[in-house]
Amino acid sequence: MDVREETLRQATRLFAAKGFDGTSLKDIADVVGVRKPSLLYHFSSKDELRRSVIDALLERWNAVLPRLLMAAASGEDRFASLMRETVRFFTQDPDRARLLLREILDRPDDLAARLETHVQPWVTVIADYIRKGQEAGEVHADLDPEAYILQVVNLVVSGIAIGASLDRGMLPPSAVDEPADRHARELIRIARISLFTPEALARIAGGSETPKATSHDGAEASRTSP
Repeated sequence: MDVREETLRQATRLFAAKGFDGTSLKDIADVVGVRKPSLLYHFSSKDELRRSVIDALLERWNAVLPRLLMAAASGEDRFASLMRETVRFFTQDPDRARLLLREILDRPDDLAARLETHVQPWVTVIADYIRKGQEAGEVHADLDPEAYILQVVNLVVSGIAIGASLDRGMLPPSAVDEPADRHARELIRIARISLFTPEALARIAGGSETPKATSHDGAEASRTSP
């Protein structure tokens, strides 16, 4: 067993479920199956472990971005690729969304510094793609690209972080059917409709690029290009 990797995995799960302050190093060591000194060999403090967990999460997301942006640069499935992978990234492991939501609320300044390093560069690239779509008449002219990206990320992270709990509390048992799939499909539908003009959506629906549902297991979402 790779103690460092397993520690990061279990710390992500426990920090997401109980919060940083509600989780002790002993809690993590017990789940990993090692003694506390073994954790401190890899991470000098609990706070260093927290920072490593956040960095590992963001670096993992960044690992898929070059491939997505290359697809976007070639004009293939810009919206579909980015939305599908964003939703998939968080539905595959909802603890990622829960952890980010906790960090946003508990340590906004620290998380902002990490987002600036890991996320801000690709936000700029995607905003440029959206502007090209506006110039082509495919995207709503009054849409604010950066604000749109921010709201979509907020929608995805918040929706996935709290979706399962809201399902159990607000929906009858008969309606709670594969909630991750349902949330993924609806997130993509909302994001797509708020981005593209009615004319662009009509062309998409009438052509070979008919939107498809997506799911947390990697099923395709939609095939559109701004």
